[in-house]
Amino acid sequence: MKHSGRDDDGGVVVSHPEQHRGRWRPRLDRPALVALVFGLFGVGYRLVLTLYTVPVSNSDEATFGLAALHIAQGRERPIFLYGQHYMGMLESYLAAPLLAVAGPSWPVLRLPMLALYAIFLYLVYRLTRRLYTPWFAVLVVGLLALGPERVVRDQLTVVGGRPEVKPAVLLMLLITVGLAAGTVRHRRLAVALFGLLAGLAAWSDWLILPYLAVAAVALLWAVRRELLGWSGLLLVAGFAVGIAPMLVDNLRAGPGEDSLTVFREVSTKAGPMPQWSDRISGGLLEGVPLAHGLCPVDGCGRWQQWFGLLYPVLLVAAAVLAVLAYRRAARTTSGTQGLVAASGTQGTGPGTRVGGTPRGARVGPVVQLALVVGAALTLLSYVRSPLAATSPLDNARYLSVLQLSLPAVLWPLWVAAVACWRGTVGALGRLAGALATAVLAALAATALVVTVLFATTGVAASRTEERQARELAAALRTDGPHEVYGDYWTCNRLIFNTDETVICGVLDGDLSPGQNRYRPYWRQVGRAARPGYVVQVDSPMDRRLRRLLADRPDAAPVREVGGYRVYHPDTPVRPWR
Repeated sequence: MKHSGRDDDGGVVVSHPEQHRGRWRPRLDRPALVALVFGLFGVGYRLVLTLYTVPVSNSDEATFGLAALHIAQGRERPIFLYGQHYMGMLESYLAAPLLAVAGPSWPVLRLPMLALYAIFLYLVYRLTRRLYTPWFAVLVVGLLALGPERVVRDQLTVVGGRPEVKPAVLLMLLITVGLAAGTVRHRRLAVALFGLLAGLAAWSDWLILPYLAVAAVALLWAVRRELLGWSGLLLVAGFAVGIAPMLVDNLRAGPGEDSLTVFREVSTKAGPMPQWSDRISGGLLEGVPLAHGLCPVDGCGRWQQWFGLLYPVLLVAAAVLAVLAYRRAARTTSGTQGLVAASGTQGTGPGTRVGGTPRGARVGPVVQLALVVGAALTLLSYVRSPLAATSPLDNARYLSVLQLSLPAVLWPLWVAAVACWRGTVGALGRLAGALATAVLAALAATALVVTVLFATTGVAASRTEERQARELAAALRTDGPHEVYGDYWTCNRLIFNTDETVICGVLDGDLSPGQNRYRPYWRQVGRAARPGYVVQVDSPMDRRLRRLLADRPDAAPVREVGGYRVYHPDTPVRPWR
């Protein structure tokens, strides 16, 4: 005997009591199975990249790794990234238990990011299926499973913020949908969890603030009456707990050292403001395609920039569809209420009515509109920065959160394509549907081609650079010197690779003190009687150092290893003193 039913997303579930001794066990329907296959591919692909340390590591990531080591050893409890007073350290705390067991290792450091990506895929599938349709959710998961270097770098490398805030926002929106539909059993705990996630996300990365704002508005719309009681207090308490590390640190900070002041100073160091046209061009034509995995890391060709031009149009279309869906749901539920009133019955239970209509019927369009507004605010915030024009390739990472809105952005194309293939529209509609189908196909094909190119060519280059960095670390760890000076992109990666056996102080190209995020390292090298110098071959630092050592008998480098020259003069060279 077999019992079947349908889950809350419309997916078929089947149980076999005879085979499982009366225990009900669900079976995934076809869209869920296909999405699962896509998801396993995406996670498996990134697991292989993680094991091979691709994309290549760098000193920014090493700083998070060193903080995780310090946390694991009980030496530090950092709230913000060393030397950067506004980037939360949640990723270091997630990695600390693993590093405590395994020691410094890039794959181990990145494993929590891989887990966060898997959670992100699951949550985006659940939310897309709740808001739209099952097969459309499959398409979204399939696109997000792909990933060239720019995309996987944001997802896998431990550089702060983005891997954890995206799942947090998705779960917040799912909580809002569940509360409005009345499917959440422990409503107050769900509201408290919403607040906790919002607080953690705000502490971790301020780039997510536009999405936190629209998620909060959606929650206010869904349960505004409940928030006047215990639920509101729990929401505030959850948010306070999540953001507490940042609040405590800022209360202790000296004048000019609070997060807002530091962030404002960093934001205004980019130089004169380029024209709006240049910033919009850099944001749309480079940033948007890069953030969605349509371009290689070195930039977009003209044939890859089309999605950036189309993106604002899709945002407007998605907003129109959400408003129409909201009005349609309002009319439908108003008619239902009239029938209920005529029959003398009345709906009961939490979340039954908002403004005379059931909340659950209209929460979908509200959340869809929230995703559209979140993307628009994020894009607007990005193009207000001069970096959108002056350095669009390096700063496209700030648009990676736009992946949250991918379902809303692609929904107008899906609606037009489905209407065309079902034959429910006229000639003009069929033409629009054919174009929408072509756009979706081009989007998937472009993402696939760029991913394959990265997997076949970019991985080898990353492996070469990583091997050279490890050769350098092994040579210095074995033979010394153990206190050295180097450039920013050498130092902290070298320290992490040697488990702090080698300590490095950062110098700029002119041999002046550079960006030393963790000051104890700089002080330790400064006390060394005979520090070494690790410089890339023929770099400005290498040429400057050779000129300073030109008349000395110890001018020759000790050795060359991994594309670096290692100098160890008998007396230190510290021209800044």
